[in-house]
Amino acid sequence: MAADDLVALAEIEMYSDLIIAAAATPGDRLTAERIDTILCVERDPVRKPRVPQQRVSDEDLPQND
Repeated sequence: MAADDLVALAEIEMYSDLIIAAAATPGDRLTAERIDTILCVERDPVRKPRVPQQRVSDEDLPQND
């Protein structure tokens, strides 16, 4: 699979996580903190967002045989 495909799949997964969380959240909006949690984003003390961590599926983990 091409690298662009992997990036697109990761973006789709992140977007779908946000949609699911938004549908399950009472009220009009997700808070910035909740979005950060869903996307696995950490903020530094100056409150600047950091890049989300790349997700790893169970298939990508090394096998301990």
